[in-house]
Amino acid sequence: MRKRILIVGGGTAGWLTAGYLAKRLGADLAGGVSITLVESKDIGILGVGEGTFPTIRRTLATIGIDEAELIRRCGATFKQGAKFVHWRHAPGQGRTDHYSHPFQVADASDGLDLLPYWLLGHGGAENWDEVSNPQKKAADAMRAPKLATNPDYVGPLNYAFHFDAVALAGLLREHAVRNGVRHLTDTVSEVLLAEDGAIGGVRTERNGMLDADLYIDCTGFRAELIGKAMKVPFRSCRDVLFCNRAIAAQLPYAKPGDPIASYTISTAQESGWIWDIGLDRRRGIGHVYSSDHSDDETAERVLRGYLGAGGDKAEVRHFKFDAGYREVNWVKNCVAVGLSSGFFEPLEATGIAFAEVSAGMIANLFPWGGDYETSARQFNANMLRRYERALDFIKLHYCISERRDTAFWRDNVADTSIPDSLLELLDRWRFRPPNELDIDGQVDIFTDASWQYVLYGMGWKTDISAKAGALRYADDARRAFAEVRRQADYAIRNLPSNRDLVAYAQHHHFGARAAA
Repeated sequence: MRKRILIVGGGTAGWLTAGYLAKRLGADLAGGVSITLVESKDIGILGVGEGTFPTIRRTLATIGIDEAELIRRCGATFKQGAKFVHWRHAPGQGRTDHYSHPFQVADASDGLDLLPYWLLGHGGAENWDEVSNPQKKAADAMRAPKLATNPDYVGPLNYAFHFDAVALAGLLREHAVRNGVRHLTDTVSEVLLAEDGAIGGVRTERNGMLDADLYIDCTGFRAELIGKAMKVPFRSCRDVLFCNRAIAAQLPYAKPGDPIASYTISTAQESGWIWDIGLDRRRGIGHVYSSDHSDDETAERVLRGYLGAGGDKAEVRHFKFDAGYREVNWVKNCVAVGLSSGFFEPLEATGIAFAEVSAGMIANLFPWGGDYETSARQFNANMLRRYERALDFIKLHYCISERRDTAFWRDNVADTSIPDSLLELLDRWRFRPPNELDIDGQVDIFTDASWQYVLYGMGWKTDISAKAGALRYADDARRAFAEVRRQADYAIRNLPSNRDLVAYAQHHHFGARAAA
């Protein structure tokens, strides 16, 4: 008998999980799993515009989505990282205050580690994100990360996407159904528990009782299965990450051909920050803030001020969330994925990345032989460590800021709000930079390069002067820095703009099919 998976809840997380598992577990094969997704038409998708990690390219390729189709259907544009404005200093101090977290990893052609030489001043006065690789300057020039002739999901610069979340969920649904997923539009009225505490089935209003071997909870913050029915606790991280509110708006471009930013732009505010995501026809803009440090009226006024002309007429939507996660996400025959599992804030686009991670682990740990407990232990240990490490990374953006202009920033730099694990990392990095010894490739979704970009973009000082005499390749490093500058100039001259490549994809495919 085929193993059965029931996914409760749709949206981006639900349909991404369904489509990915359908391909990995053979939903269209006689010997594969049977996958059903049930979602209510009465529960909408937030749809405020989303950013992703570069891992999304592999996920979408596995599901079978053509890259140009993604752009056409989902208003997608190319994302090459995140740009942070006024995170280090408050505005109005006469200082240039922005840095980027690009997706490209610093790597000299001969394998030389350039960071120690930059710390000693051999890279010039430019910030680490500029001298280490060509991506920041290319993104600053609003270039795309690839050429039209590059194959799907391949380019000379590492990249992800921005897209309309509602449209993406629809595209993922189409491909999941095409790949063998059964789709039911229905409302779950009751979750039944068996005597041992496992899920015994779910009762729906139109299709009656539905049961399965494995249940996946993609019901968002409601957490209908893992939270309400199974009573698995949620760990709040409000003592570390203060933001718990968001106000979102959509703003059309002033002119259809206006440039599209190649970053997610995050601009710090007095009690939070504003995201700015450029899609093909509009920008998605929102203010994330702490209700302990601001009120809704003030936060909305800040957002409308950022929107500029016409901002007073823009329609806005208010959201509440609690930063945190479940320390246990797989209990007996139920797994939480997406917002039902956890959520911090959209600062580094961890939401969809965690859904990707969860889907990948479910595929690898799927209990074909019925051993749920062994799979659950490994899944839970891995996810817990991932959440703990991501929490430290998000907090890093706040806790080493030099801003002291408001209570929000003063509270963020207080040691009492910084996890001990992050304080330990900062202690290590006083005299050496982050490296692979600080990263666990099995659980960290951010590499040591990511930590370096944020750490030194925020002005952190690592004193390696005692080691200076042992660094014998300063001339080679200076040549490597010059080569990075040459590569950046070459990228700016030869890569199309983000706008132009998105326009190209409206009518063409990428790669070998581009000329077809």
